[in-house]
Amino acid sequence: MEPRPNSSFRPYIASTISLFIIGWGGAALAVLMLTPTVWARWLLFFGGSLGLTSLALPVTWFLNLRFPSEPPVGPAVIVRQAIWVGVYGALLTWLQQERLVTLWTGLGLAAGLVAIEYLVRMRENARWQPTPRSPSGSEHPPVEQPPVESNQSKE
Repeated sequence: MEPRPNSSFRPYIASTISLFIIGWGGAALAVLMLTPTVWARWLLFFGGSLGLTSLALPVTWFLNLRFPSEPPVGPAVIVRQAIWVGVYGALLTWLQQERLVTLWTGLGLAAGLVAIEYLVRMRENARWQPTPRSPSGSEHPPVEQPPVESNQSKE
């Protein structure tokens, strides 16, 4: 089994740790130390979305490693999919404040976000990109050029 180019989680470790500390630290600050005002709620939503993104980053990396696609996903796609999880959690928290979350709203919201990600991935795959040419010229056979005659040899 050949190794994949994005098979290491090492580039994501710093992002995961910093998002975890900032996100869950902000959410804990909003819940434990602030009065429930508008800005404290926004801090809770923002911190919760960052915290959920930090937890979803290793999961999305692993799922994209376990179920590869063609063309292979890049780091931007893995981070975007983790951000969708954070946005989903923040939206559920916001809807729960007004007691609007039911099983069907949660599933519908999840289905909508999955559909958006699917359409974005379709758009990324549909963009035409020329194939890189290899230096050996193995993609196309070389075309032989006729020798160029110079005017000096005719004199």
